[in-house]
Amino acid sequence: MRKVAGMLTLVLLACGAPARAMEALAPAAMDESHVFTVEVLQVSDIEPFQEAMAGFLEGLQSSGIVAGKNLRLNRVKIDLDLEKGGFWTRLGVLMRIREEASRIAAAKPDLVLTIGTPATRYARGILEDARIPVVFTAVADPVEAGCVSLVDGGEGVTGATLYTDMRDSVKVVQQIFPAVRRIGMVHTDDENGVANVAAATSSAGQLGIAVASRLVGKSDSIVPSLKQLHQQGGVQMFAVPLDTYYGLRKYEPATDLGDFGVENRIPVVTLAMVRVPGAALYVGADFGYVGALSGRQAARILQRHVKPDVMPILKQDTPTVLVDPARLAALNVALPSALLARKSAGKDGFWQIEAAR
Repeated sequence: MRKVAGMLTLVLLACGAPARAMEALAPAAMDESHVFTVEVLQVSDIEPFQEAMAGFLEGLQSSGIVAGKNLRLNRVKIDLDLEKGGFWTRLGVLMRIREEASRIAAAKPDLVLTIGTPATRYARGILEDARIPVVFTAVADPVEAGCVSLVDGGEGVTGATLYTDMRDSVKVVQQIFPAVRRIGMVHTDDENGVANVAAATSSAGQLGIAVASRLVGKSDSIVPSLKQLHQQGGVQMFAVPLDTYYGLRKYEPATDLGDFGVENRIPVVTLAMVRVPGAALYVGADFGYVGALSGRQAARILQRHVKPDVMPILKQDTPTVLVDPARLAALNVALPSALLARKSAGKDGFWQIEAAR
């Protein structure tokens, strides 16, 4: 009898051991030694997109996913002759995006990061059919990128948007330049630029400020439009939208706008965190910060296998505000005390204004 009992104990122990070994591990633990593969797809190679990419990698790194260690990246930058533009150029870009999306679908990476609106809009369908998670960044309006709403990315897609409430941005402009009643904006057919100008026009109108805009080709000089808006349109300020045009030809349009503002003593503000020499005020979402938000979402998808569909689109809660004190002084503009009390020293001599609490 004792012999039988002993054998029964051994059997129970033997059965118990594999049972414990087969217990489910936490997703993070299962992925600890896994090397994740992430494909990155974007159209054009501009400085803000690089900032977004750097932020994305920082977001991943905060969750222990590091390039060269447990992350393998393949980044494709589709060349686009922005200056030529036109129907055939756009068609060619669309075909290239779909071509790359098909290649990525066949490669079956763990995740795809799309940077910007065109890459997101035109690649998502193919990647969705292949059941590959998509995270986007540097998109001004998610709806323009094929999302259901500002917070719902749709099936298989999530990300972080540059969208901020334009009313908040215009209110900051109004605080610093209360006398301005007419703003001029120059833009191209860039998707983000068009959306940005429309939002600024609507929001400024609600605050009693009119926006006069001019559409130019990507190869056009900005100067004739600036003269027209200044001399005929009576604008008291120029505002720069989120438009790739301003980064062309080594920032020639941005530089010309800044010089025009200095020479004619007209303030220049930018409603996007894009470098504009001579701008007195920058208000908008920070590409690096938004990229980091996308990185954190990607980490949850990779490590915990969360479906993109259940994750809301993220955004920066309040716009970043930077002022150039030297330009304000040249324009004889004093920063209001409410803003002055919230300033801190930023990079390159700029002041950063913290959000009101």
